[in-house]
Amino acid sequence: MKKVLFFILCTLTLMAKTDFSEMSTEELIALLGYVEPQKEERFLKELTRREESMSEEQKALYEAWKRQKSEE
Repeated sequence: MKKVLFFILCTLTLMAKTDFSEMSTEELIALLGYVEPQKEERFLKELTRREESMSEEQKALYEAWKRQKSEE
């Protein structure tokens, strides 16, 4: 239930603002795969900038998403 609420909150946040630098890393990770194509470049730039400070779990999710994206 918490994950569903967090996802809804992240989705609403994404619709309300597109300044990814103001979002937490957790919010960005939760939005993987849900960012509009025209906003994706800024989104990826911000994630790449934060990659060094991500937790191992966040890095794993991000890396898995990047692999999946490259296979498409």
